[in-house]
Amino acid sequence: MAEAGARPITVAIVAVLAFLSGVVDIITGLLLMFDAGNPEVNAAFGGSGGALASAIGSMLLGVVVVALSFGIWLGRWVARMIVSVLQALSLIHSLFLAVAYMGNPIGEWASVLVSAVVLILLWTRPASAYFRASEVAAQ
Repeated sequence: MAEAGARPITVAIVAVLAFLSGVVDIITGLLLMFDAGNPEVNAAFGGSGGALASAIGSMLLGVVVVALSFGIWLGRWVARMIVSVLQALSLIHSLFLAVAYMGNPIGEWASVLVSAVVLILLWTRPASAYFRASEVAAQ
C-alpha cells in the first residue's frame, strides 16, 4: 500500500487535470454567456434562457471542480468521489454542448477529453492505494 505522503503521479495528474477541466468549464460557460444573444445559439438552446442556464451551470460546475481538485491533491476520498460524479456530469454536459452548439465547440470537445482522462486516472490502482493510505493516515 502507498504511504500517505507518497503521491502517485496519476493523482498529481488528476489534480492538475481536474483543475484544468474546471477552468475550461468556466471559460466555455463565459463564452456561451457572451454569445447568448446570437440567434443561432438561442435556437440551439431553445431560447436565450436555455443558453444562459447552460452557461451558468457550466461555470458553477467548473468552480466546484477547481475547489475539489485541491482535495484530490491532498488525497481526500470524499473529494475523489465528488470529483468523479462531477467529471461524469461535466462530460455529459460538454458532449451535449458540443453537439448542440454547432458553431465552434472546440472548448467543449477539450472538456470532454479532459473529463474522460480525469475519470480514468482517478481510479487506477496506484490512485486507489493512495486514497486508502491517506484516509488511514488521517484517522
